[in-house]
Amino acid sequence: MKTLENIKQILLRIVAVFASNALGVIGAGAIAGIPLWKACFVAGIGGVATVVEKLARAYMDDGKLTVAEIDGIFGGAKAEIEQKLAAIEEAKKAKTPPAI
Repeated sequence: MKTLENIKQILLRIVAVFASNALGVIGAGAIAGIPLWKACFVAGIGGVATVVEKLARAYMDDGKLTVAEIDGIFGGAKAEIEQKLAAIEEAKKAKTPPAI
């Protein structure tokens, strides 16, 4: 039963990573002239790919994922998202496309 709860938490958190990455580039896409849906999709998929890669690497180490490993991976994703959002805010101030 614990495994199903972990899978549910991972999937819901992956959706949250996609959404937070996608929403973070709305302004950047507008500045760069990229269609909104493309900017959101690419940013969301990029964030999800990063998290899935880290989950796979953690699983390869010992064949299991602990709650601490899962929390650490998603905590790292949060830091990356905050860094991207800061770059976007700087780009808005400078009115140049962000280097994400």
